[in-house]
Amino acid sequence: MAYSEASCAYCPPTMRSCRQGESASKGPAYCPSKVDQPGIDTAREKYEDDFLGKVARESARIEAEGYCRWTRVEEICQFAKKMGFTKLGIATCISFVDLAQTMSQILESHGLEVVSVSCKNGGVAKEDIGLRDDEKIRPGGYEPMCNPISQAEVLNRAGSEFNIVLGLCVGHDSLFFKHSEGLVTTLVAKDRVLAHNPVGALHLAETYYSGVWGPDRPTKHTGLPAEGRRKLAVNEEAE
Repeated sequence: MAYSEASCAYCPPTMRSCRQGESASKGPAYCPSKVDQPGIDTAREKYEDDFLGKVARESARIEAEGYCRWTRVEEICQFAKKMGFTKLGIATCISFVDLAQTMSQILESHGLEVVSVSCKNGGVAKEDIGLRDDEKIRPGGYEPMCNPISQAEVLNRAGSEFNIVLGLCVGHDSLFFKHSEGLVTTLVAKDRVLAHNPVGALHLAETYYSGVWGPDRPTKHTGLPAEGRRKLAVNEEAE
């Protein structure tokens, strides 16, 4: 069966041929090497850039040196130092300010300068961006919007070279990523229901958190990407 788009999520656990450098010969039909080798080649060229190449190399070194030993906090500190960064930024949810202070002090203890800015900076009312009162968390009173573009702008103006996201909401983090001039990494992905451990919903998707599924949940798992399932259904109907 031919595919037009990559679907690594469906690669069988017994295959994963990219780990052995055999994607082109042994990868499934929906392997990126089979459906978009030009895209892979284009990406490979970008690593020739001095800065991007250094990011890739130092990231790989961090991965090896701290494998199953360093926490993500330690990895961030070591990566910043290996990259030669001197000024870091923290874009934090206002609910994480105490943790942001701890992170800031940890970074400073490694000789790094830190700028931090919370999501509610500027105190812009949600009504100013078009929300109705009934669309707020607590209707009937003043409620400031999360302001991720401002967070990025403040850190950009401060000259931050490497920014750390601490608990920004879905979508707000996307706006921050889009507008940050410095590299960005996530320290905490917000998930209030799962104590900020969002992967729990995936581990328990078949049991306690089955509510994550939409109306088109498959009745049986074929192991095929959506494109393959559609083609299979068409063939079955034709028969």
